[in-house]
Amino acid sequence: MFMGEYQHQLDTKGRMIVPSKFRYDLNERFIITRGLDKCLFGYTLEEWSRIEENLKTLPITKKDARKFMRMFFSGAVEVELDKQGRINIPQNLRSYANLSKECTVIGVSNRIEIWDRNTWNDFYDESEDNFEDIAEDLIDIDF
Repeated sequence: MFMGEYQHQLDTKGRMIVPSKFRYDLNERFIITRGLDKCLFGYTLEEWSRIEENLKTLPITKKDARKFMRMFFSGAVEVELDKQGRINIPQNLRSYANLSKECTVIGVSNRIEIWDRNTWNDFYDESEDNFEDIAEDLIDIDF
């Protein structure tokens, strides 16, 4: 399970250090792809297989299902940790998430998310103000 928030930087070649707390669970290779809210999602190979199986059930006759699958799968790439614990994020994914030098990497249960730091801070500030309202609108979950 992934959790926590970490600050990292992209170097000039598009490489970013993966938080050491995440490296063991991600193993040496994992998948990153376009996420929602202008961030990138990162999945273990095992979790990616499970998601792929679930998404195969979307009806191709539905326009939104086709659009989502195209965006999600066309952006997917397998990345490998180098000896310094870095991954190389392809330019198309850096552009999609507006990644600048400063990045925030968060753990969200079954995935990691990679955000441009300013985008994350804006999202966080907006969500923090509504956190209780958001929780109220979701299904009842005992904490």
